[in-house]
Amino acid sequence: MSGPAPPTRPGLPWRLASAAVMGSVGALSRGFLYGLNNVEVTGLSNLLRVLDRRKDVENRQRGLLTVCNHVAVLDDPLIWGILPLRYAVNVENLRWGLGAHDICFKNKFTTTFFSLGQVLPTHRNWHSPHGGIHQPTMTQALKLLSSPREGDGPEPPFFSTDGKDSHMAPAAYTANRNAWIHVFPEACCHQNPDSTLRYFKWGISRLILESDPAPEFIPMFVHGTQHIMPEERGWPRWAPRVGKRFRMVIGEPTDVDKVFGHHRAAWRRLVDKGDADLLRDGQEAVQLRIDVARAVRDEIEKLRESMGLKPEEDETAALAETWAKEPNKRKFRSPVDGSLINRH
Repeated sequence: MSGPAPPTRPGLPWRLASAAVMGSVGALSRGFLYGLNNVEVTGLSNLLRVLDRRKDVENRQRGLLTVCNHVAVLDDPLIWGILPLRYAVNVENLRWGLGAHDICFKNKFTTTFFSLGQVLPTHRNWHSPHGGIHQPTMTQALKLLSSPREGDGPEPPFFSTDGKDSHMAPAAYTANRNAWIHVFPEACCHQNPDSTLRYFKWGISRLILESDPAPEFIPMFVHGTQHIMPEERGWPRWAPRVGKRFRMVIGEPTDVDKVFGHHRAAWRRLVDKGDADLLRDGQEAVQLRIDVARAVRDEIEKLRESMGLKPEEDETAALAETWAKEPNKRKFRSPVDGSLINRH
């Protein structure tokens, strides 16, 4: 005898509140970008074409994974001001993001606001012992990106990030599956004069290797928000600057299997061995995550150079160990490349 069917959507009050948050923030972001700055977006049709195809939730066959560099504290939501307003209120066709638990979820008000804004509470190793790529939030992100598996029962309606808190589990609702997940794999604001990239953290590798089925993949590169919210800005520090040049390049959508198919095949071979410890910490699994994160970074680097920015000269910048010498501080000037870092 089969169990109860999973719920399709959150209740109407939650959906209306989420549409109000997402719609108002989207409208403010678009108004600020296009009304007070100079905007150049290349490849916007690449993203809109995919979103148009994904409007019918019931007919989605897979998720969407977008990836971008991170240069300013307002990158999200500001970069989504590029979307025409008709997209801003269809919350089931908008991105889910990962937000810092210690900032976005530090009290009841911010927790409610960012949850309605489709942000998942994420612990970071810099600030919390509950961080890392195996934290419960990553499980939620993977489920959102993937299709429900046949025979699975209803998902728990809530989840905890640390054994003490409680958050609504968006993956419990079938309309949220095969979702759009957006990731900033640098995981901190990196303001470098040449707009170079840091290494990409391995959470992006989990989303690529373990999602089922393989999602569509769209790389992006943003340039200019570091001038809108420069780390060395003076008073009023809270205010974004205006009259700046904002540029964004959006790559062609492709199937993750076309770019990372051999990595995913290697992962499935590891899964078939049935050793949980091997999947978590085994040398092959770790190397796969390193390789995938670097391959994703290479896709973003191509877009960066397409803007006419200086090609990367230091190949070791893609390696985590290169950046290990940085201090465990929230804000600092990196000893690696002299960039301004904000682990906001």
